[in-house]
Amino acid sequence: MGEFEKFQRISTGIEDLDEILGGIPSRSQHTHNRGAGSGKTIMGLQFAIKSAQDGLGTVYITTEEDESDLNFQCNSFGWDIRPLIEDGRLEIMSLAATRAIVTEAEMKIGIESMNEDVGRLLEAVPPDTRVLIIDNLGSHTGNLTPYEFRNRFDFFVYELKKRNITSLIILDSATAREFNEIALFSVYGAINLIKRENPYTGRRERVMDIVKMRSTRTPIDFVPYRIGENGIEIIEKVKYE
Repeated sequence: MGEFEKFQRISTGIEDLDEILGGIPSRSQHTHNRGAGSGKTIMGLQFAIKSAQDGLGTVYITTEEDESDLNFQCNSFGWDIRPLIEDGRLEIMSLAATRAIVTEAEMKIGIESMNEDVGRLLEAVPPDTRVLIIDNLGSHTGNLTPYEFRNRFDFFVYELKKRNITSLIILDSATAREFNEIALFSVYGAINLIKRENPYTGRRERVMDIVKMRSTRTPIDFVPYRIGENGIEIIEKVKYE
């Protein structure tokens, strides 16, 4: 892969996706934009579990579910995350219980205060964290202007880079298209998970659009995938630029 090999890579937890990308560059920030039913949490969990198994201190922040919800999803695929949590390799932080309070507060505070809020969130992340997943940031963007979102998102990415944390930041389909485009310019890589109707077969299908991945050879076509008994699985070979 020539120049693409000079960066240390981290596994996505999806074997065939690692074969396509070679993993993702470490110490970089990535976004995934996903619609309902596309497998956003499943992909986040696969990445988190693999990172923790590989000995990288991993934190999974969930804004919509709690640890029991994530455990239920893991159990449905036969993933036992309890040993990873018990020995400290994986930590689950749930913001679901305080979501309404946070949302109300966000309507009343300015940019400087929002950055302080982000700083407090990062202070809660253990200092030895190497991988951070946020599922999802989109649930807290509804009351922000594009300027406010960009300021907050850029500050967040900057702080993650300072700490050498590799992050996966999930933005769902409810997030404004303009916000997704803003985030795209701030991060190292972006993958959209799309659920659509195939015009040739008339059947519903799931595809990945690997929008960008710096220092990485990426496919030119959508990458079809399915949610199988082992989680997200790539089902077709890809073509590269």
